[in-house]
Amino acid sequence: MSVDHIRYDLLTQDALRSVIRTVLSDAAVKGLPGEHHFFITFDTRADGVRMSARLKASYPDDMTIVLQHQFWDLTVGEDDFEVGLAFNGIRERLHVALKAVKAFFDPSVQFGLQFTVEPAAGTTEHPEPAKTQPPAEPTASPRKARLKKEEAAKEPAASKSAEAPAKPAPSVGKGQTSGEVVRLDRFRKK
Repeated sequence: MSVDHIRYDLLTQDALRSVIRTVLSDAAVKGLPGEHHFFITFDTRADGVRMSARLKASYPDDMTIVLQHQFWDLTVGEDDFEVGLAFNGIRERLHVALKAVKAFFDPSVQFGLQFTVEPAAGTTEHPEPAKTQPPAEPTASPRKARLKKEEAAKEPAASKSAEAPAKPAPSVGKGQTSGEVVRLDRFRKK
């Protein structure tokens, strides 16, 4: 097999990222036309991504944002974009390099793009996501938190699988979003 010295794969990804830049630039100037809205997944560890420490702790690997009804101050540069969003009622400003974008999807027309993101310098790719424990209750002492964790580890497997059913999604009025993050895999044709 011959070696691709031209790197068509990278050239194609750069060209497709320019589609995202064009679409976001138009949305920044004219707003979102019709029913169009965007799901954008990006690598939070990539060079050129800036976000608050609070969000970084919540989304250590990747994050999906939705640009639909509740976003502001969208600005698009040659290689990046910035947008204001609210997370749990807290306003945040995100700066995302286009090279950090892993997926872009517009469900109104079933259009999607996926990209390969090079890991940032000094980071390593994890073959599987790290398991995270929910934070301890704020009033719990370190000893109580440790005991609680040990008790959870001792529970039989049957009781762990019988978790409480998920809470139903809150009702959403016209012009509002529920803030639910949806994995793009849900939209792929199987």
